[in-house]
Amino acid sequence: MHEPNRGSLSEGCDPEAAPPGTSEKSRFQKNEDHSPLSSLSIVIPLFNEEGNVRPLYENLTSVLDRVGLESEIILVNDGSTDGTQAILQTLATRDPRVIVIQFRKNFGQTAALSAGIDQARGDVIISMDGDCQNDPADIPRLLEELSRGFDVVSGWRKERHDPTLTKRWPSKAANFIISWISGIKLHDYGCTLKAYKREIIENVKLYGETHRFVPIYVVWQGGKVAEIPVTHHPRIRGKTNYGL
Repeated sequence: MHEPNRGSLSEGCDPEAAPPGTSEKSRFQKNEDHSPLSSLSIVIPLFNEEGNVRPLYENLTSVLDRVGLESEIILVNDGSTDGTQAILQTLATRDPRVIVIQFRKNFGQTAALSAGIDQARGDVIISMDGDCQNDPADIPRLLEELSRGFDVVSGWRKERHDPTLTKRWPSKAANFIISWISGIKLHDYGCTLKAYKREIIENVKLYGETHRFVPIYVVWQGGKVAEIPVTHHPRIRGKTNYGL
């Protein structure tokens, strides 16, 4: 396994063993503007998303250029069997902000997110899906909420474009039960689009499907959580990797 570096590819990663990190600021591309939140890591798990990788990358980099923070884009290929890896390799070669982590097989979304977070060096870590249903245009709004003193800002897919029977209804039921048990009221625990301050997420160990419950851990540790409505697009390329 090779150490991921800027504009690089790490092959054969095992999610059970965190890839070795580096604190070198050269991994980030600097922009001219400055902010109290000085650096940003975007973590995106991908599984068989060859049709979505390029559009997502183009939309994301357009937003990052406007945000004006040091940034890195960590793309975790969760054992894709299509052409996703070849596209990621091309992006990593062309853009020094792009870091690719490659799993030998499909370990699941939580393992992919955990590996990406372990590699992240930004003051703020933003997770998002790789199917183009999350909108990078919401990133500035997430950052704005963090700047108001919150430790985690969670997206709420208020207008959700997913099948009602297999996704929307089960999700509503799950959100109700989780909120009732935990005492932390969120509309959408399942939304991957979330922004975390680094110090609040770096010591949280993710396993199973626990990435959904990070806001609960944060509140239990005395942190502050906000939830904001975010855009949710219909999936137009590829097929969903998560069912009932």
